[in-house]
Amino acid sequence: MSVQKVNIDVEGMTCAACASRIEKVLSKTEGVHEANVNLIAKKATVEYDDKEVNVEHLIKSIEKAGFKVPLEKTTLNIEGMTCSACASRIEKVLLKTKGVQKVNINLATAKGTIEYLSQEVSVKDIISAIKKAGYGAIEETISVDKEKESREKELKKLKRLLIISTILTVPVFSAMFFHMAGVHNTLSNILLNGYFQLALATPVQFIVGYRFYKGAYHSLKGGGANMDVLIAMGTSAAYFYSIYNLIIGIDHYYFESSAVIITLILLGKFLEMIAKGRTSEAIKKLMNLQAKTARVIRNGKEEDIPIEDVLVEDVVVVRPGEKIPVDGVVLEGNSSVDESMLTGESIPVDKSSGDEVIGATINKNGTIKFKATKVGKDTALAQIIKLVEDAQGSKAPVQRLADKISGIFVPVVVGISLLTFVLWYLITKDFNQALISAVAVLVIACPCALGLATPTAIMVGTGKGAENGILIKGGEHLEKAHQLDTIVLDKTGTITKGQPEVTDFILLEGDEDSILRYIASTENSSEHPLGQSIVKYAKEKGLELVELEKFESITGHGVYSKIDGKDIYIGNRKLMKDKNIDIDGLIGNLERLEDEGKTAMLFAIDGKAQGIVAVADTVKETSKEAIDKLKEMGIDIYMITGDNERTAKAIASQVGITNVLSEVLPEHKAEEVEKIKAQGKKVGMVGDGINDAPALASADIGFAIGTGTDVAIEAADITLMKGDLKDIPKSIALSRRTMKTIKQNLFWAFAYNTAGIPLAALGFLNPMIAGGAMAFSSVSVLTNSLRLKNFKA
Repeated sequence: MSVQKVNIDVEGMTCAACASRIEKVLSKTEGVHEANVNLIAKKATVEYDDKEVNVEHLIKSIEKAGFKVPLEKTTLNIEGMTCSACASRIEKVLLKTKGVQKVNINLATAKGTIEYLSQEVSVKDIISAIKKAGYGAIEETISVDKEKESREKELKKLKRLLIISTILTVPVFSAMFFHMAGVHNTLSNILLNGYFQLALATPVQFIVGYRFYKGAYHSLKGGGANMDVLIAMGTSAAYFYSIYNLIIGIDHYYFESSAVIITLILLGKFLEMIAKGRTSEAIKKLMNLQAKTARVIRNGKEEDIPIEDVLVEDVVVVRPGEKIPVDGVVLEGNSSVDESMLTGESIPVDKSSGDEVIGATINKNGTIKFKATKVGKDTALAQIIKLVEDAQGSKAPVQRLADKISGIFVPVVVGISLLTFVLWYLITKDFNQALISAVAVLVIACPCALGLATPTAIMVGTGKGAENGILIKGGEHLEKAHQLDTIVLDKTGTITKGQPEVTDFILLEGDEDSILRYIASTENSSEHPLGQSIVKYAKEKGLELVELEKFESITGHGVYSKIDGKDIYIGNRKLMKDKNIDIDGLIGNLERLEDEGKTAMLFAIDGKAQGIVAVADTVKETSKEAIDKLKEMGIDIYMITGDNERTAKAIASQVGITNVLSEVLPEHKAEEVEKIKAQGKKVGMVGDGINDAPALASADIGFAIGTGTDVAIEAADITLMKGDLKDIPKSIALSRRTMKTIKQNLFWAFAYNTAGIPLAALGFLNPMIAGGAMAFSSVSVLTNSLRLKNFKA
């Protein structure tokens, strides 16, 4: 018996009864000696016999009891992958590693996202497991320069090898034409000499082609087979058979086949790497928004430090024209800040003491001092970068089929190649033709295009979304969005601006500016949001507010003030009735405004009704246009709100919505979404991402309106950074276009292999042509995915 002790983090406990429940469940688990659960520390300490039970089983017991065990997550840059079989191999190795729970290896980005139990395994252990499988891995840090440097280094190496390979291959390839043309001169005799060809082909085979042998060795050693296995087998067969013919004196060589195949595949890899670099441009653009340094006040002095060294509570100084390095709150100074990188709004936002500022935005025209509140990975920009990276590294459900096929593809192809060789030799007794056909099968069947078909399109699609302020959480959400046939829109802050504005100012008599000044000055002492909208309206008209002699808030009815000796009342019918003020001349307008869904306030001066000021949460300028576009796309639209039916229908009619769900409390919105889903519809819910969180989670796709610094990226599947409803049809159109691209990629990848293997097996394809076709099939898939960069909604 081997007794082990482990601490497991537990989420979801709310009281002592929860802790007690977990203790009972764990204590009943076979092999557990003792279980103690600490509600405050949110930890379960378990002593267990590792011969009878493991940590994974303990976690499942906790989860069955209805609680959650959080997993640590790391992203690794992986080196040495050449095709989807490599990615599958690494996933299998890691999933067998103790403590690793979820693995997602992305060939296109050369990254792996691993979720693991920190109690069982460390990042160091995970990297070690990847290295044992024959690949390299380093923990990722957000650094454009390092990533760019690494890619450029690999590109230079590939370019150097490609040049060497081309120089050595061209003479050997030329010899084939001299031989076919029957030309005999001094040059042709040199080129056709077997030993000369051997001297040129050998460096190509073993120096330039070393990467394929190395990859094949590690793949086979790890118990799998990948693209490198096919290339190494195919070119080695042609190379060593040529040596055999040279030794026994048969003047028939295939050195040009092995050399040309390696050169063409290297060219394909070179072009592929250039294209891959372009697929992740969106992330680079986001990373380049970051400031490199910050000016902070330490020990009473200003000093420039790297942005990584800024601490929470540091006081940061930003001068005009400089980037704001991190998120914070203004302490001193006034300025306007260009926040278009976050909100898409080109008009600079005024900032003064107490206002929040966001890292990577640009300070326009004044020096400000602010206190850093979020630094490093906690800033809004870092969260956005992380979200986009996670999305680009995620798998869409459609990719699972391609992954399954790629995983069994190579062994099947090797079998077909051997069968091709045997059948050709048995039927024709022609060893040369049997070998050529078998090699052609091996070379043309590499599943690279299949492995790149989905992830490259997902990368470009999510990147394109990010460029347009549409943050998509993952490939599955990008895929699901194209199926949506119904959109449910929350009213406040989604269809409307979420900020009350003065819509009507009706005056029976008197000077408009003077009376508005009295009303706004009165409301300035009130903290009610409707009152503040009147103050804002007056200030926009350039009116100066005046001092009050007296002020009184009349709860539930309105407000009273005395200005310049005049008694001013602002409020509802009840207030006017209580003060015996006649409002008969205003009743018609009052009822009309209320029917329009507006909040109408009566005002009177010295006992005489003077007019009405109406306030409403106005519809966003782009809401109707966006809703019309969604209708054109064949999507049903619902509006959901807590407002009464009259107000709700008034707003809905302005934007052309006929399906209105009114008087729905926030906690019941999810139920309404479920009712619509029960009709067999694919539903997208659009809300502010905080109050509407349950409904966003219930929908097939949740769209969060993410205006301001607190981007609600956790509450939804897709976040609309600009808060513009036009981005909903854009995101659905982007999803449809991305899925179309994925289907095109998969069709051509499948069609290429389906057609190519029989043609090669039947002897219609020369191995060199097969090599070229294989190399360029990957490039064609990448190029098709890159066409998404031209997407315009």
